[in-house]
Amino acid sequence: MTRSIDYGTLMHRAMRGLIQTVLTEVAEHGLPGAHHFFITFDTRAPKVEMADWLKSRYPEEMTIVIQHWFDNLVVTDEGFSITLNFGNQPEPLVIPFDAVHTFVDPSVEFGLRFESQDSDEEEEDEDEDEPQDEPEKPRTEAEVVSLDKFRK
Repeated sequence: MTRSIDYGTLMHRAMRGLIQTVLTEVAEHGLPGAHHFFITFDTRAPKVEMADWLKSRYPEEMTIVIQHWFDNLVVTDEGFSITLNFGNQPEPLVIPFDAVHTFVDPSVEFGLRFESQDSDEEEEDEDEDEPQDEPEKPRTEAEVVSLDKFRK
């Protein structure tokens, strides 16, 4: 069995660390200037916590905006919790970093998008059960994160 460096996983970990650092700064000092965030996450992901009515309204994916009003922003190594206003109704959310699909700060044209690796992992698991006649091919998969689409 040959070992290889899993750059995709390392990049995801680094990008999630960046989000953690930014949110920690905001939790401690508030949003500076015109900064605000659009965060899209998988509502079905393990450890996501949200009101049942929100989960039924957004059964797969939800985008939240952290801008004018938010409360109780707490950031941990695993994710963050925050209270947001939905139609004048404050609702607490718990969002693990692993559930985040996109993180965008349009005020400075910055964005991150996380590609799902689930389908690749499922295919690998299925392949492990089958006998392999061919030698294992080196992984040539790469992920490029382009920020051009967030630029005006």
